[in-house]
Amino acid sequence: MCGIVALVKNNSGEAERIAVFKALEHMALRGPDAQGLWQGEGITLGHRRLSILDLDARSNQPMASLDGRYFIVFNGEIYNFRELRRELEEVGVKFHTTSDTEVLLALFAAEGEAMLPRLRGMFAFAIWDNLLCELFVARDPYGIKPLYYGKTIDGGFIIASQVKALLASGLVSREREPAGIAGFYLWGSVPEPWTIYHGVLALPAGHWMRVRDSRETGEPVSWYDIRQHWRVVGTQLPAVELQDKVRQTVTDSVRAHLVADVPICVFLSGGIDSAVMAGIASQLGVKVEGITIGFDEFTGHHDDEVPLAALIAEYYGLSHIVRRVSRSEFELDMPRIRNAMDQPSIDGVNTWFASKAAAESGYKVVLSGVGGDELFCGYSSFRQIPRATILGKAINSIPGACLVLNKSFSWIAKFRSTPKLAGIPAFMSTPEGMYFLQRCLFLPWELAALMGEEIAMLGLARLGGMPPGMTRAYAKDGVSSVGLLESTHYLRNQLLRDSDWASMAHSLELRTPLIDTALLEILGPYVFCFAGGKGKAMLALSPKKPLPNSIINRKKTGFSLPMAQWISEAALQPQQVLPALPWARRWAQAIIKEIV
Repeated sequence: MCGIVALVKNNSGEAERIAVFKALEHMALRGPDAQGLWQGEGITLGHRRLSILDLDARSNQPMASLDGRYFIVFNGEIYNFRELRRELEEVGVKFHTTSDTEVLLALFAAEGEAMLPRLRGMFAFAIWDNLLCELFVARDPYGIKPLYYGKTIDGGFIIASQVKALLASGLVSREREPAGIAGFYLWGSVPEPWTIYHGVLALPAGHWMRVRDSRETGEPVSWYDIRQHWRVVGTQLPAVELQDKVRQTVTDSVRAHLVADVPICVFLSGGIDSAVMAGIASQLGVKVEGITIGFDEFTGHHDDEVPLAALIAEYYGLSHIVRRVSRSEFELDMPRIRNAMDQPSIDGVNTWFASKAAAESGYKVVLSGVGGDELFCGYSSFRQIPRATILGKAINSIPGACLVLNKSFSWIAKFRSTPKLAGIPAFMSTPEGMYFLQRCLFLPWELAALMGEEIAMLGLARLGGMPPGMTRAYAKDGVSSVGLLESTHYLRNQLLRDSDWASMAHSLELRTPLIDTALLEILGPYVFCFAGGKGKAMLALSPKKPLPNSIINRKKTGFSLPMAQWISEAALQPQQVLPALPWARRWAQAIIKEIV
């Protein structure tokens, strides 16, 4: 896991080296093991390395191909690189390292962008072609690894792993982007491809792009769209056969994600997803250690993850670390958290402390169960949204019903201090609308009070769509629609992005075996079979030693912090927040004030 920078600019010289160096310095924690910078005609590449595979300096980057034509900077892991390497060796390709980076570079030299669908992993990379004087950049299908780009104020083009690294270079504008800020207020995270800075964009997940210079910047090209897998109609399988398919594919994914030349730990909560990671790793003979964070405020309550995490660790024979986090530590860490938060988010603090605990124990790699709920229907949204949409469509078909509901819900929302209730009449008749209501932070018509009417209108217009920042699901059924929406909105824009900044702030590579295209290609068509708790139950039975019923039947809590209590009591000064609003809204307002 690393930090990358690439600057394309005619007549590159010392000024460009300094700018790239500044961007790299900002990403020092992403790659504390090595720093590299290479400059050619019209190009400057920079890299910060966190050594996971082939720890030798021979695998430092930027890395050149053997013939000197191509140079690469790469962030991520290619889990099937050994198989790809064997294929290349069979046709005469020679290798001088045991890294996945060299394999990736050789595969690109042989096949160009056609090689992208063959990669299993998480990645964002840039490859410079010295012959064509052209930069090729690409990002993985789920968007696990970030990649941002923009034109520079002096006529160049720059990419980096972090928005703040681009700002640190001094080459991009700090002008605010209304769409990014509006998107944050609506969702609690900035929807891709926007950022909160004008002219700085995320390369969309599953896209590639070519750049020759700032005047020849190609548009992002889609090479993989994960949405297709919720649109394929799978054959109804007998439960035993589907269970076997789940067991095989999940085990295969965990096995692939265990490739490393350093020790691995696992974020261990009291839930099914992380327990399955621990159980399968254990059965594969890989020694992993469980990392659990606990809070005195949760002791003796259902939200306390520690007792069940300890039970899981004992059940699978894992050593186990429990790291206690206090409110005072939360307050002391807040300046560091805000600095590490690359784009504003109302989440990620839990991953920050879990990553901190893993790093304190000397780990560079951790397995996370994130993504299990999106694929195996673990959220209440899989049950609630399809039902609510059917009801909403029926009500919407009654003449005059919307007018009555508008007045009624506006009054109820005000009376109960629950602003989101006022949005029910406007959004109740589509899966996208009901999903927005469940996940949104503020409603579109509330933005004027937060941003000013003119800026709010501009932001909403640039986001597009209704609900803003969303596209139609077009899935084969209601449950699959929710899976598609959860994976392309909440998972992509919030969970994965937060996982990246919070883990990398502690020089920790976070791996996600339940977010894997090989897994999705096989199980995506069967998401409709996972509703009603069936999917999580099948996941729980995936290890050879299945999870005990005490874990399977436990009510879901999530991997959380006592944030509401901390924020309400002391974490933020009263003048920074609006006490009448729910804590997440107050948190969002405090975060945006600090970051923007």
